[in-house]
Amino acid sequence: MPIILAIDTSTQACSCALNRDGIIIERFEIIPRQHADRLLSMIDDLMNDQALVYSDLDAVAYGQGPGSFTGLRIAAGVTQGIAFGANIPVVPISSLASMALQVGKSEIDIVFSTLDARINEVYWGIYSVEGKRVSLIGNEGLCKPEDLPPCVSGNPVSLIGVGSGLEFLNRMPEVYKEILSDKILSIYPRAGTMAELAVEYFLQGLVKQPEEVSPVYLRDNVAKVSVK
Repeated sequence: MPIILAIDTSTQACSCALNRDGIIIERFEIIPRQHADRLLSMIDDLMNDQALVYSDLDAVAYGQGPGSFTGLRIAAGVTQGIAFGANIPVVPISSLASMALQVGKSEIDIVFSTLDARINEVYWGIYSVEGKRVSLIGNEGLCKPEDLPPCVSGNPVSLIGVGSGLEFLNRMPEVYKEILSDKILSIYPRAGTMAELAVEYFLQGLVKQPEEVSPVYLRDNVAKVSVK
C-alpha cells in the first residue's frame, strides 16, 4: 500500500496526516491565521515520529479547496515544494469531500457539505458516501444561501448536513430544511480523511505532477493558476 502524506489548511483548521499501511496518523489544530507558522513544523514532527523522510513517500495529497484563499495557497505551495523535492506526484482532494467522509456512517449516506464562504455566500456540494468511497453528485458550487438549487441533486429522502455553511440554513430553500436528518456544524476539512481518500485516488491513477498543483477557489474572479 502506498505511503501518502496529506496536508490541509483550507479553513481555520490546520492538519497533516500520513496514510501508512492503511493506518492514519494525524496532527490537527484549530489555529486561525497561524497556518504558515505551524504547518511545516507539524509535518516535520509527523515525519520524524514515523521515522520517514520525504523520499519514502509515494505521493502528497492536499486540500485543493474550496476554502480560504490564503489557506489554499499555503497548502498548495508546501505540497508543491515537497513533491518537487521528492520527485513524487500529488493528489488533489476536495475539502468538501473530506467533510462528507467524516459523517457518512451507514451503507450509503447522502451528505450536504457546506462551508461559510464569507460575504454572505456558501461553498457547497452533495456527496454519496459508501464506506470509504465518496462520490460527488452534480458539481460543487458557490452561491448565496437562498440561491442554492431548489431541488436537491440525486433526489435523496434525507440528507446529512455538515459544515459551517449550515449557519445560513434559515436562508436556504425549504427543501434543505425539510430533508436534513442531521446537522453537524463543527466539522472541518482535515488531512486524516484526505489521506484515506488519497490512497484510492492514487491506485486509480488520479494523480498530477507537482507543476499542476492548483487551488480550487470556485470564485470566477480569482484566477486558477499553478502555485509557483
